[in-house]
Amino acid sequence: MIIREATKADLTTLLKFEQGIVDAERPFDSTLIEGEIHYYNLDYLIDSPDATLQVAEENNEVVASGYALIKESGKPYYNFKKYAYLGFMFVKPEHRGKGVNQLILDQLLGWTKEKGISEVRLDVYDQNEPAVRAYEKAGFEPLLLTMRLKV
Repeated sequence: MIIREATKADLTTLLKFEQGIVDAERPFDSTLIEGEIHYYNLDYLIDSPDATLQVAEENNEVVASGYALIKESGKPYYNFKKYAYLGFMFVKPEHRGKGVNQLILDQLLGWTKEKGISEVRLDVYDQNEPAVRAYEKAGFEPLLLTMRLKV
């Protein structure tokens, strides 16, 4: 298994991964519109010096992805000015349970440390128990639960 920076040549596969994420999240979010949804600006994530988009490749096939993006905290009361936001965490179903997500996370966290960032955040649907467990296993802890009400 090779973990490497994504390139523009990976975009077709990455766009399929994006729809895989949307499909996985639909059961947890009734507010998502029908049809194709694009969460990510993949070109930006590939090109930006403030981001890294990593992929896992096995036998010349991209099987997983994830990014880290440096963001301003925007909150003067936080004890950090910048943090790394993680997203686009996807592993092809046939490669799940093999530690591939952890390999991507390790690469993203290493990049984050190299950039001098010590705070890392991500969003996950609280009902997505397998994802929550995977992030907790990697050392993440819950911080805030967003509540909603449709009136």
